[in-house]
Amino acid sequence: MNSGKECRPEIKDALHEGVVIPAHPLALNRSRQLDEQRQRALTRYYMAAGAGGIAVAVHTTQFEIREHHLLEPVLRLAAEEVEHAGLNRPFIKVAGICGPDDQALREAELAAGLGYDLGLLSVNGLQELSEEKLIQRAEKVAEIIPVFGFYLQPSVGGRYLSFDFWKAFADIPGVMAIKIAPFNRYQTLDVVRAVCHAKRCEEIALYTGNDDNIVADLLTTYRFRVNGKWTEKKIAGGLLGHWAIWTKKAVELFEEIKSIRDNRQPIPPRLLELAVQITDCNAAFFDSANRFAGCIAGIHEVLRRQGLLEGRWCLNPDEVLSPGQLEEIDRVYREYPHLNDDAFIARHKEQWLSPRSRNNGSGA
Repeated sequence: MNSGKECRPEIKDALHEGVVIPAHPLALNRSRQLDEQRQRALTRYYMAAGAGGIAVAVHTTQFEIREHHLLEPVLRLAAEEVEHAGLNRPFIKVAGICGPDDQALREAELAAGLGYDLGLLSVNGLQELSEEKLIQRAEKVAEIIPVFGFYLQPSVGGRYLSFDFWKAFADIPGVMAIKIAPFNRYQTLDVVRAVCHAKRCEEIALYTGNDDNIVADLLTTYRFRVNGKWTEKKIAGGLLGHWAIWTKKAVELFEEIKSIRDNRQPIPPRLLELAVQITDCNAAFFDSANRFAGCIAGIHEVLRRQGLLEGRWCLNPDEVLSPGQLEEIDRVYREYPHLNDDAFIARHKEQWLSPRSRNNGSGA
């Protein structure tokens, strides 16, 4: 077995402490071409909102960027903005990695060369590969870049993966974190329990990608009996498409949750009420009523309203809002005004959209 790449110590510490990592959208103009100015503005927004990292070239960025020769430009723009910002805190750069072995290795080399800290390794489109083959693929990628595992929900291209798979995956040297996003309680527990049973349990940071259950995932301490002893594991942070919007408020809520969880304080009922409200918002943004068909367009619609995107165009012209989705977004905007960060964006968007903007990530 290979030795695997390791994250820099400050990145590893931040991963385990827990941070907000938005899944970065793709900014397009009316011709469905990359809008570099707005793409850079989005990265500046996430830094200024207090996010602890970004995930680029992932599902929210649109897997089709690979077919349109946009993978390198999109990864490079985000990396440049983070470097130019000169943040005085760790900021985790995660690059999406897809495809069969040859493609995954090429994308890992590209991401590592651009200074990304981890590769989020997707199994999208690999239904024919056995779990053993997926483990071998992950081992190869981990020789090039530290790996962020990814349990993707089946409705957007994922597949069921067993307890044994996740236990073996967690024991791969170079695997540093796992994003749990099956949108399923049973499968979420499979991952956490498998990591607790793995030899490298302490080396793995768990992140929620369950956009339908964000608050509860983050508040919960998971306990399992392993070799006669109780082992505890928390879901340290989140890597979420939902956090691509209203990010400033997400960061504020996450810091409150982290303080309560880490200090083992009683959970205020208000947080459980917020959990339901956030899930209701996610149903509108992600278009759960139509099996998530409009999830990317829904994110774009919010960013369009806020002025960060010009429109909600996707690379695939058929990827649009579903019937009734716009009305649902109107409804959650109206019912939960305390969850949006429109005022924050309004104060700073001209700065972020400026070609010469050098945001320091403070949001001040």
